[in-house]
Amino acid sequence: MVQVDVFWSYGLGAGFALAAARQLAVAPRAQKLLDNPYFSRALLYLALLFGPSGMILLWQFPDWETMQVARQLTDLPTWLGVGFAVTNITQGILGFYLCRALIQRGKTYQAFWHLLLAYFGMLFILVHGWDGTGYQRFLSADHQVFAQWHWGLALQWFVSPVALTLYAMGCVLLPVLFKWMVDWLNAGRELSVAQLPVRDGVPSGVATIATLLALVFGLVLGSAIVISAAVHAFGWALGAVFGVAWLLFLGLPQWGVARWFYRQLLWLPAPQVEERGQLAKA
Repeated sequence: MVQVDVFWSYGLGAGFALAAARQLAVAPRAQKLLDNPYFSRALLYLALLFGPSGMILLWQFPDWETMQVARQLTDLPTWLGVGFAVTNITQGILGFYLCRALIQRGKTYQAFWHLLLAYFGMLFILVHGWDGTGYQRFLSADHQVFAQWHWGLALQWFVSPVALTLYAMGCVLLPVLFKWMVDWLNAGRELSVAQLPVRDGVPSGVATIATLLALVFGLVLGSAIVISAAVHAFGWALGAVFGVAWLLFLGLPQWGVARWFYRQLLWLPAPQVEERGQLAKA
């Protein structure tokens, strides 16, 4: 969707960088971004798969893709369509670039939060939006459905042309994404223990994918729902204060849930490993 893809693209770039965190941590800092093989693959993914998928959805379902703001393509200015296509790639580049910089400076946990916050921004818009109806806009195949939205119509969305198109795209986008991330994570875990300590053993690809899905659809989506409920109950000001406190609670303590996912994803020993050359504080 136009409103969320700027966050999703950034999260994809950040996720690719984190998947290659151990490799990036020991790579020469002077290496140009375009000379990095992990960045090159991330760029290909964004330009050849993710970016075109957004344009297909915008072309076929302009009302759904704009969260029911536009009724048809002619309602959108040309510059918006072009900007949407470009930022689906440039935001991913930015996410990879900034996370690589943090990883090379030994701040991998901070890079991990770039991933979390990008997906939080994406999912909070889908759950809450700008007026509290984000989930209704998402679960409406078109503007007519949104105008008379109820849960019965929402359930019909899952067999709508929009949903069927998304399922088909997922059959291409997700296997490539998971394959590359799992391979890069496993390659990093197999680096010399003397260089980059890891926990004993290497988790299966299924376990790694399950961790990624639980991170996004458990921790991040759950947080978006909780904070959306707080905004509904207390208004934007108090809801925002609660949201910041909630995210700090999840991420700052050594025993925080976010740190647990961080250690699981990168297969780090607890509670600490050294920075730069031994990744980040776990």
